[in-house]
Parts: sequence; C-alpha cells; structure tokens
Amino acid sequence: MERSFDVIVAGLGAMGSSAAYHLAKRGAKVLGLEARTAAHDQGSSHGESRIIRQAYFEDPAYVPLVLRAYQLWEQLEAESAADLLNIIGGVAIGSSHCGLISGCVKSAKTYGLVYDLFDANEMKRHFPQFVLAENEVAFHEQNAGYLRPEECIRQHLRCASKRGADLRFEEPILSWTAAESGEGVTVVSAKGVYQANSLVLSVGPWTSEILQSLPVPLTVSRRVMFWLRPVAQHSAFDKKIFPIFLWEPDQGPFLYGLPRIDEAGDPKIAIHHGGEECTPSTIDRNIRPEDEAAIRSAIEFRIPLLNGEVSHAATCMYTMTPDEHFIIDAHPRHPQVIVAAGFSGHGFKFSSVVGEILSDLAMTRKTAKNIALFSGSRVRHQ
Repeated sequence: MERSFDVIVAGLGAMGSSAAYHLAKRGAKVLGLEARTAAHDQGSSHGESRIIRQAYFEDPAYVPLVLRAYQLWEQLEAESAADLLNIIGGVAIGSSHCGLISGCVKSAKTYGLVYDLFDANEMKRHFPQFVLAENEVAFHEQNAGYLRPEECIRQHLRCASKRGADLRFEEPILSWTAAESGEGVTVVSAKGVYQANSLVLSVGPWTSEILQSLPVPLTVSRRVMFWLRPVAQHSAFDKKIFPIFLWEPDQGPFLYGLPRIDEAGDPKIAIHHGGEECTPSTIDRNIRPEDEAAIRSAIEFRIPLLNGEVSHAATCMYTMTPDEHFIIDAHPRHPQVIVAAGFSGHGFKFSSVVGEILSDLAMTRKTAKNIALFSGSRVRHQ
C-alpha cells in the first residue's frame, strides 16, 4: 500500500482537475487518479469551446457561483499565461414568455446584471446573422463568452502538479471503501491501493458505475456537436462579431452555438435538449445522417448563412439529474466522500468554482458557498 494522502480525487476532468488544483493550492497532499489521458475526448469536457454566461436562466441561485467562477478563471489565466476565457457577448433568443428569456431577466434583475432586450428588428441591426420570428426577442449580455475546455483542464492539472499534486493517468479506480468512523478511505486502482482522509468522486458519466452502492437517478445521454462552414460571409461568424447564443424556439429544439474561435476554425452549434440514453460503453460515436438532419432543420431558417457543409462533428455525453441541477454533496453515509455529479450539460463554466467548493468540503466538511440547490438528498427522495 502506498503512502496516504489528505485527499484522493477520482476523475481529473473539468471538476476533478479544478479540485486537485484548489486542494494543492491550500497545501493538501493530493492524489489524482484518471482512467484516461489528460483532457481526453471521451466524456463531457471537450469540443474546443464552452459557453460562459452570467444571467443564469436555470435559477438565480447560480449567479453568485458563476460570478466567482469568472474571478477564478481570470486568476488561472493570469497564473498560467494561457488563453482560457474570452468575453465576446451573448444572446438568449426566444419568445418573451419562454423560460429562457424570463429566467435570464429574473436572474439579471435579482443581481443587478446589465442587459438589453432586442426585438426582431433591433436584432437585425445588431446581429443580422440571426433571423428571429416576429414574436421573438433577444436577451443580450455583454459579459457572456466562452472558455477553451481542454486548455482549462490542462492548466488546472499543470498548476496542481506544480504545487505538488500527484496526478496519475490511465489508472482507473476499481473500488473504494470508507471507514465507518467518518474519517479515512481506501481506494483500489488498476495499479495500486491508496489511503486518504477524504475522497472526491468526480467521474462524470461513469458516476453510476463508481456509486453502485448509492443509486442516484442519473441519466447519461448522447449529444452531437457540429462545426459548420458558413455558406457565405465567413467573417460574420468571427468571435469579434458573432456572439455565443442560446435559442429556445416555440417550435423546434433548444439549441446553442459559438463563433469561430480562430481563423482556421468554423462556428460550432448543437442541440441542447433531447439526446438518446446511453452509457460510456454503449454510446454510438458515429455521426449519423439523422444527427445532421436535426441540426440543419433547426438552423435552416434561423441562421441561414451557417447552413453550409460540416467541417467536423463530435459526440459528447450529458449526465443528467431529473431537475437538471447539479449534485455537489457528501455521501449520506460517509461524510469523507464528496460527490460531484449530474452537471446536466451546463456545468463546465462552473468548474473553477466547483473545484474550490470540493476542496472546502474535502478538507473541512463545509463551504461558505450556497450550494443548497445541489443537495443529493433532493434526488434520492424523488
């Protein structure tokens, strides 16, 4: 058995890499175990770009956390001298009564966030790439933008390692046991046996496999991201001109998109809701004709200039909770085991602050952040 640690972090993707960084930053002895390579493309945290936004339509309770996430991304960017966070502005589009628009307005008003509401004609002047229906409006926030997920993970890992974290890749966890006293865990991996005071489980779509003793209602679903070559006016989709966007039509799927993030790239677009149920071992990573047909149907009349050839596409997985809010909580029987799961397709932007919260919980069993919304008991009781 190898030496013991203060904390073992299982899974070094978005949340785990951040947790390892924050733990190492506060001087903890950290072991990080990842079943795959660093910043791999087999889970939920890849695809060149991820949206970050402040006026959180899902619930105003997210806003203080995302504001802290911005601060932490800026700090990591300064420490690493890497391009991580790009503020380019964003729009949320839908009818004025839809949940997307009303939720954005509610969060903005609750926390005094600056925003504009554009009608279809105003959108035509500001962002002519979009074709809105007459009853649609756009909620515009200047402080939205995107993160570069693979680079964010790499820099969390690099800075954690620089501070002494022991990070091991291609070493999957086989099992774990927790002492009944509430202190101490033993983790068995494919390459060794380790002990620690606490364990952080942040394994994304593999959560149900690792937490078999504690069934939680998580559903893993397959999603497809497309990069499309504009049919004309390629520069109209540059990041200095084209905003990140969310769109909830009255008819059709909820979709999102991002600009070209470099001269050689193309805009990215995907359908947010839906997706077939899968597991990490059964997901079909082939891109099917019906995947492409769905995205073309969604944008054909809404963003006609973007309806060009597919430059590339990729699958990813969402790990969904029933209410689409996160789970960030201690195991109900083992307070030394901290679970981060069910980020439901909108978690990456929070990973900088989630890592800070996981560090708090692993080291002190409490956090000053308001995470009541993310209690595991709410889903276990459903």
